[in-house]
Amino acid sequence: MKLNKFKKLALAAGISALAFSAHAEDVIKVGVLHSLSGTMAISETTLKDTVLMMIDEQNKKGGVLGKKLEAVVVDPASDWPLFAEKARELISKEKVSAIFGCWTSVSRKSVLPVVEELNGILFYPVQYEGEESSRNVFYTGAAPNQQAIPAVDYLLKQGVKRWALVGTDYVYPRTANKILEAYLKSKGFTDKDIFISYTPFGHSDWQSIVADIKKFGTAGKKTAVVSTINGDANVPFYKELSNQGIKAKDIPVVAFSVGEEELTGIDTTPLVGHLAAWNYFESVDADDNDDFIEKWHAYTKNENRVTNDPMEATYIGFNMWVKAVEKAGTTDSDAVRDALIGVSVKNLSGSYATMMPNHHITKPVFIGEIQDNGQFEIVDKTPDTVVADEWSDYLSGSKDLIADWRKPLSCGNFNVKTGKCGGSK
Repeated sequence: MKLNKFKKLALAAGISALAFSAHAEDVIKVGVLHSLSGTMAISETTLKDTVLMMIDEQNKKGGVLGKKLEAVVVDPASDWPLFAEKARELISKEKVSAIFGCWTSVSRKSVLPVVEELNGILFYPVQYEGEESSRNVFYTGAAPNQQAIPAVDYLLKQGVKRWALVGTDYVYPRTANKILEAYLKSKGFTDKDIFISYTPFGHSDWQSIVADIKKFGTAGKKTAVVSTINGDANVPFYKELSNQGIKAKDIPVVAFSVGEEELTGIDTTPLVGHLAAWNYFESVDADDNDDFIEKWHAYTKNENRVTNDPMEATYIGFNMWVKAVEKAGTTDSDAVRDALIGVSVKNLSGSYATMMPNHHITKPVFIGEIQDNGQFEIVDKTPDTVVADEWSDYLSGSKDLIADWRKPLSCGNFNVKTGKCGGSK
């Protein structure tokens, strides 16, 4: 009797294992690596939902290569080392074919050695500081010349003469501001024209810093704030600007990390007239954008859910991945990476995004002015899409570098002066 019972258990286990194996062969797993808790959840939760919507939509079309897509969602909880741990879990244990994730550069930097070691693929959907091009990362957010530089150019046209560069204390704001400082000095500005300040993630007491900005702006020259403040620290920052009577007409703020999602649920009245620079706004007038917004509202069952730039970057990256997998006829990382270069898909503003050999995409640039309804009125845009400059022309150690992942070069930091792969030396 006991032997019979043992045989039944073994048979059940065997059937279960076969069923699991069959399921694994019938699906393609996709990793979703975004903070659903902690200081960055305010921004990243929406990107998780975006990937799930895209997977759902693709499955209704029949999936990819005849297989259904299955999302594997993890929560790195705004904990930068945990991003690496979760990425390793997604690639090694869950066997995902690609990861869509990260927001901050510090989280991307944490994941980078993992995806390179395990030969994974990461789609990174947020603006960043540049100075990087990895074989295993596809950057669908903006490089500095696709956001920060055009934003400064817009302010220059408005007659701005003094610059307050204010950011969260981590790699993206520090490197972006290093580039902006060099760019401004190339335009004739000096140290006395530039004010720089950094604060920790989640910073809430802005009284003294805003007072310093206010004082800096009283020198009789038009002053602007260039903000690389990330996450939920933006809410008290803008509140303090209002508390101290700083209006957009006096000292405009142009932000690189404040979009429609961050404005949801706060009183935008004191923010009206301040600016943001992105490659997409929900207010873009285009049929593809209207369709995307309609699908988003239907998927979330919430007409009040807004769209934003990193969502569009996620949308573009996902569609590029699908197209590359179908082109390669496999989810093999090496084949998909090669297939991705040169892939073009529609963006949401009426043009196309193309994946370039440096693993960055072409993007239009928009300057938007905050309205009292939490949306942006587009006040300026580039005449065409902009090719990303992954290595800045304004930093001495970078200006001679390019990235080209096509064979035979296959290099992320090729020095055009020395003819060698490996950087500035």
